[in-house]
Amino acid sequence: MYSPWKLRKEMIHFSKLIYERNLSSATDGNLSCKIADERILITPSGLHKGFLNQDDLVVIDLEGKKVSGKNLPSSEYNTHLYIYKNRKDVQAIVHAHPPYCIAFTVAGVPLDTEALPEVILSLGKIPVAPYSTPSSKESGYAIENLIQDHDAFILSHHGSVTLGKNLSEAYNRLERIEHAAHILFLSQQLGGVQKLPQAEVLKLIKHGQNLGFLKPPSLRGA
Repeated sequence: MYSPWKLRKEMIHFSKLIYERNLSSATDGNLSCKIADERILITPSGLHKGFLNQDDLVVIDLEGKKVSGKNLPSSEYNTHLYIYKNRKDVQAIVHAHPPYCIAFTVAGVPLDTEALPEVILSLGKIPVAPYSTPSSKESGYAIENLIQDHDAFILSHHGSVTLGKNLSEAYNRLERIEHAAHILFLSQQLGGVQKLPQAEVLKLIKHGQNLGFLKPPSLRGA
């Protein structure tokens, strides 16, 4: 792991980048990363993500108790802790509100990422978790059937969650799924989305596993 100081610096960098690239607005979204086996660095509740400073960040333990920091942790820390407890390989989490990803779920339109080989190769299928009340304990249960097999997923009517071995990887996955949603939106305006044949989808997934982009579920850790 990086030093806590470097992780704080990275978290501020990606928080600002998410705001600047319209992947969240104002106080929306949250980021976290492990700084020790039982210590999580997380963004604060109620502060604008584009203007955070390092001393705004909060450290909590795996039960959600604040260890250090002047602010309250993100109100959605339960979702982060649920993932860390159930995916031992995950070291960083980014929850954002990417407009195109959310728009598909609000409109009830499937996010047919099986039309995009780069997305399949690097992330596999992008599932949509059923709606749950944001910042509630039930939000963890809404994703319980997804987190073992996926590193990126959409929360219906709410936002996205992307996982990684570091903040950079989790952020890159966020940017990739929103770019994919934008392409799919434009494709629908041009007449519709044509998905790849299922045999090619399976081939891409296997190729992604061989390249190390995708891990079989059994190797993810629980």
